[in-house]
Amino acid sequence: MKMLYDNDPWLNPFKGAIEARKRRILAAKRAIAGEKGRLYDAVNNHLYYTLHTEGGCRVFREWAPTASRIYLIGDFNGWKKTERYALQPTGGGNWEIRVPVDEIAHGSLYKWYVEWPGGGGERIPAYATRCVQDPVTKVFSAQVWEPQQPYAWRNDGRIKVENPLIYETHIGMSGEQEGVATFVSFRENVLPRIADLGYNTIQIMALQEHPYYGSFGYQVSNFFALSSRYGTPEEFKELVDAAHGCGIAVIMDIVHSHAVKNEAEGLSRLDGSYTTYFHEGARGNHPAWDSRCFDYGKGQTQYFLLANCKYWMEEYHLDGFRFDGVTSMLYLDHGLGRDFSGYGQYFDSGVDEDAVTYLALANILIKEINPDSITIAEDMSGMAGLAAPVACGGVGFDYRMSMGVPDMWIKIIKETDDHDWSMGNLWYELTNKRADERTVSYAECHDQALVGDKTIIFRLIDKQMYYSMDKASQSQIVDRGLALHKMIRLVTLATAGDGYLNFMGNEFGHPEWIDFPREGNGWSYAHARRLWSISDRDDLHYKALREFDKDMIHLFAKEKLLQKGHYCWCADDAAKILAFTRGDYLFVFNFNPEQSFADYAFKAPQGSWQIVLDSDSARYDGFCRNDSSVVHTTLTNRKGDQMLMLYLPSRTVIVLKKIS
Repeated sequence: MKMLYDNDPWLNPFKGAIEARKRRILAAKRAIAGEKGRLYDAVNNHLYYTLHTEGGCRVFREWAPTASRIYLIGDFNGWKKTERYALQPTGGGNWEIRVPVDEIAHGSLYKWYVEWPGGGGERIPAYATRCVQDPVTKVFSAQVWEPQQPYAWRNDGRIKVENPLIYETHIGMSGEQEGVATFVSFRENVLPRIADLGYNTIQIMALQEHPYYGSFGYQVSNFFALSSRYGTPEEFKELVDAAHGCGIAVIMDIVHSHAVKNEAEGLSRLDGSYTTYFHEGARGNHPAWDSRCFDYGKGQTQYFLLANCKYWMEEYHLDGFRFDGVTSMLYLDHGLGRDFSGYGQYFDSGVDEDAVTYLALANILIKEINPDSITIAEDMSGMAGLAAPVACGGVGFDYRMSMGVPDMWIKIIKETDDHDWSMGNLWYELTNKRADERTVSYAECHDQALVGDKTIIFRLIDKQMYYSMDKASQSQIVDRGLALHKMIRLVTLATAGDGYLNFMGNEFGHPEWIDFPREGNGWSYAHARRLWSISDRDDLHYKALREFDKDMIHLFAKEKLLQKGHYCWCADDAAKILAFTRGDYLFVFNFNPEQSFADYAFKAPQGSWQIVLDSDSARYDGFCRNDSSVVHTTLTNRKGDQMLMLYLPSRTVIVLKKIS
């Protein structure tokens, strides 16, 4: 297998650093798993530390090396410290207590009371698998969760996806009514919509327990606990099982980039020490996120996070992960204020090589658990090799997010007049990806939908969203917005490297931003939901946008177009025409805001072509200016070139299939 520098001559100056990185990763793997062992067999912290029943007793354990005393407290003993429920040290910083099952029932609430030199306090176990919040006091506690009837899986837990078409979701805000939606409501009401749209992968945010709902799940307190806001573990398993029954993979937005600072709920000062799992001093605090930073070079931190990956995959049959905040992990300065303009920054002293090693180990472990799993890195630095195999000197992710694409769309829409869009620049920016790494492209995700930012539809239509989205209204602003919304999403998908992502509701131009309940909005849920019903109404334009998204996703899924290479045949800046092929399909975009072309001629592959998707059709609330029944055949010009002549209405895209 070739190394990274064999495929990219610009990496030759860093050959030594790449090889050293690979040696560190493999040495770390050997340190955990032995010379020829598997990480899968060696990483089992979750089996040892999570509450479990053994020999008629409930076994509670914790690693707390700084603690001097630990007491088990809960609703079964009046939340009092007693010697009867004192954990005993077992060596190596470990503590344990075994309690007869009949003393602590399923559903009981519990915590530790940890004492350390100079202090003490209530804590939630690091490996707690279920935590619940008191509706009155808002205090979190761990909960014994061992139902008599374990969930019986109906479907195979492995879904193999060649090219992910990802529907990014948040369970709590997936309901139409104000409030926190549930796993059950998502399974019954949203999953069928996703299946109908044709997406083959669901990416779920905010699954790990987090004390502040408005953090979008990115300030995690309990890494092994499924957020109880949305329901029970069994209800989540039923959701995953149902998705698998639809042939849809389920991946989790996992947060290993930092941890919430909260001490009563989280890992921080679990045993009185600030460094149990985290760096000491300033390095242990994230300057932008006000959170704790893991010390990825610490053995117990590695075991904790690796076991976390294994637990989520095995307990809930997940098909993989999208790792959040990877840029923050990779660099000692968290990538803040950097432009990442040179390769040297990927291999210099500013890189946290311990974090690089951990991420590589996580990818190795995940593939050992399920070779068909999916791992995606959210990285804006473009670190070379992040989505390349470890054997090649890479970090092992399957995909990296094309984070520059949504930024490009924001910049174009905000700063560039429609008459000045450059087709050549657009093609370059959309296809500028490393040839040796797979990517997931997207026009927008949840980031652009958050309050303070704007979705594409809002940037295009703005306040007209509230007045002119009914079909009876006449608005040139809305006409432009609808046309470009369809074109932007299709050109992003059609130029994608290997995968595509959409955030729930954005496919139909959801009219509300996301604003979670907070003091500033009176703790309102009005903007923490999705108005699905408007996309079902025949009198509103939202349905047309949904149907266009559905048809383009089904086309790519059915024809496996993301497995086909693309070639640009025309990038005409003057006319605003962009035309390219992908497999046996020809995509022709006319971004011209005013001019339609009756007989636009350009070089194309020889043959006959017929329209299979037209953004201007009545189904998508277009103006029906093309006849899809017409067969278009190339002609040979005087130079011997094959030329195709098409009618191209302004602000439309047509997709043609080669039929002969």
